[in-house]
Amino acid sequence: MGKKYDIKWYDTLDSTNDEALRHSDTLDNMSVLAAHCQTAGRGQRGNIWEAEKGMNLTFSIFLRFCTMPQPAGGTSGCIRAGDQFRISEAATLAQCRLLSRHGIDARIKWPNDIYVGNRKISGMLVENSLSGEFLRTSVIGIGLNVNQTSFSSRLPNPTSMSAVTGKSFDTEKLLEEFMEIFSESIGTIYSPEELKEEYEALLYKKGAETCFADMGERPAYLPANAVLEEDSAGKKVFKGTIIGIGGSGMLEIRLADGSVREFGFKEIAYIIPSEDDISRV
Repeated sequence: MGKKYDIKWYDTLDSTNDEALRHSDTLDNMSVLAAHCQTAGRGQRGNIWEAEKGMNLTFSIFLRFCTMPQPAGGTSGCIRAGDQFRISEAATLAQCRLLSRHGIDARIKWPNDIYVGNRKISGMLVENSLSGEFLRTSVIGIGLNVNQTSFSSRLPNPTSMSAVTGKSFDTEKLLEEFMEIFSESIGTIYSPEELKEEYEALLYKKGAETCFADMGERPAYLPANAVLEEDSAGKKVFKGTIIGIGGSGMLEIRLADGSVREFGFKEIAYIIPSEDDISRV
């Protein structure tokens, strides 16, 4: 049986996500665009993704979905717009499975980051397009720190597969391994309960009281990736316990008074302790 995916490697790209979006009309489903070097890699919240050339994995997976229900009323192969968080769930779980194969115990920091302990090993940017009420395409951009062990001081808490294991990895073989896992697991997006259960089981800080910052009412002039110091955040800092994922992939947190609140993307920030200080990411 042939591969379900096709990987194309580039020496240098501005952004693998941008390249996929530029060619979205002609790319086949499960096309993979990978770059040894990105000059303008993008992350969540408008962050720039930094990676040393040739040392890590920076790639995008292009998915194409059906946008018309079957005549009998079924939606096999279709994903409704309100269910698009399933893409993030499946892709983060595939990364955790890859890392587990190499002896790395990883957790998912909602919504899309992968953490080992309190350090970030991978980030992801998912960009979806819609056709009416259905998902039309999805571009899943992943940056996985592999062999790099020295990072910019602007990054608060990075780590890599090499830093954790003491080993070096062939990045092209590693991407093939990941895509084998991903191509087998992407079908779980049509089994939402199973997918949600596995995703929640790997949530970073789930069940442990954690400090957060409420970003919902931050001043409009602050950028999306602004970090609030605890003293300047005032009442914005609170303690809560992650209990799971709610509607449309929102984060459910039980507050100190016992009530449960759901937070959407950009409405909340973790306050994460590190070995040296407090990293807020």
